Amino acid sequence: MKVHPITLKKTSSLPVGVRWSITEKDDKEKSLVRDIVHGDTKAMKTFFTTYSGYLTTVCSRYIADSDDVKDVLQDSFVKVFKSIGEFNYQGPGSLRAWATRIVVNESLKFLKKSDRLNLVSNPVWELPDRIEEEEVEMDDIPISVVLDMIRNLPTGYKTVFNLYIFEKKSHKEIAAMLNITENTSASQLHRAKSLLAKQIEGFRSVKRLAL
Repeated sequence: MKVHPITLKKTSSLPVGVRWSITEKDDKEKSLVRDIVHGDTKAMKTFFTTYSGYLTTVCSRYIADSDDVKDVLQDSFVKVFKSIGEFNYQGPGSLRAWATRIVVNESLKFLKKSDRLNLVSNPVWELPDRIEEEEVEMDDIPISVVLDMIRNLPTGYKTVFNLYIFEKKSHKEIAAMLNITENTSASQLHRAKSLLAKQIEGFRSVKRLAL
C-alpha cells in the first residue's frame, strides 16, 4: 500500500477556552499586561496559570525530555516577565502568541546549544521535484496520539515540521532561523510528513486488529 506524505493545515493562533466577548478579553489582557509591567506578583501568577498548560505543549513539541522542558519553560517565563514592557498589544490572542514566540525561540536556543538538531544538508536530488501531499484523514485518531507521534519524530524533522505547521514559518524563514538551506528545510518537512503518515497507517492497522 502506498503511503502518502501527510498534509496538515497551518493552525490559527487565536485562543480557545473561556468564552469572553472581544471587548472583555481586551480589557482582561491589557489589565494583566499592565499589572505585570508594574511588578504585580499576583498578575504574574495569573499569567502562569492561564498560559502554562498551552506553553508546555508548545515546548514539548520541540523538546522530548520533561526535565529539559521544565528548564526551558522556566527560562521562557523569566524572559516574558522581564520583557513584557516591550509587548505590543494587537488584540485578543496577541499576548499568547507573543509568549509562544518566546517559548519557541528558547526551545530552539536550547536545541542548538545542546547540539541536538542534527540537521544535515541533503543533496538536491534527494528531494522529489513534486511532492505528493494528499490529505490524510485523522479524525479517527486522538489528538494526544498525533501529538505523541510528532514528539517522537527525529529532532531535526520535528523542529522544521513544528516551525512550518504550527508557527507558520516559510522555508526561507526556517532556513535563516536554523542556519540551513531552504532545500534542507523542505527535505526535513517532507521526511517528517512521510514518517507521520506511516505512523498513522500503523496506528490504524493495530486498531483494526484489536477489533
